[in-house]
Amino acid sequence: MDILITGATRGIGAALAQHATARGDTAIGTSRGGEWPLDLSDPQSPKALAKILAGRTIDTLVCNAGIYPDRGQTLDGGFPAAMWAEGFAVNVTGTFLTIQALLPNLMQSAAPRIAIISSQMASDTRASGGSYIYRASKAAVLNLGRNLAQDLKPRGVAVGIYHPGWVRTDMGGSSAEIDVTEAATGLLARFDALSLATTGCFETWDGRAHPF
Repeated sequence: MDILITGATRGIGAALAQHATARGDTAIGTSRGGEWPLDLSDPQSPKALAKILAGRTIDTLVCNAGIYPDRGQTLDGGFPAAMWAEGFAVNVTGTFLTIQALLPNLMQSAAPRIAIISSQMASDTRASGGSYIYRASKAAVLNLGRNLAQDLKPRGVAVGIYHPGWVRTDMGGSSAEIDVTEAATGLLARFDALSLATTGCFETWDGRAHPF
């Protein structure tokens, strides 16, 4: 399987690329600078990557890259407009433009899949306050994935949205519940199981349906 993973230089993305390669997949890992450059804050970057990958089949596109810009912000005076713009540009617009740009590569696959990494913080069942930009952007990308699933199903493309777990990474922190290996192996199993019958699913890394 040919799998492209955005944001693959560290954390969950790096672990996904490592474990996919170890099991025999051909993994392409993007980063802001490197062999497969992709900067989700730049709306032209997905198009540039698509030119590099022109004619190459992608079986699974994993939209993993994202930012958590508002950690530690306070309601009184925090969450500036520029931070909102950056969070949505990367987490939502960048994800959409990447899918749009690489759709021709996916259409060359016999069983194309798109996996969008969202978060349990996207769910209105986990509204514990704070982190407004991250929560709102992850809720938006969950909605994006659900709607793409409807539009792409007739074209044979399955779309899944996933909560990767609370993972011990730079973003998740040292007190998180699981390590990157558990998250990556669980997520790869979810991607393998994704089909047109389950398109539009919102699942956890370990296979549980997550409430919207």
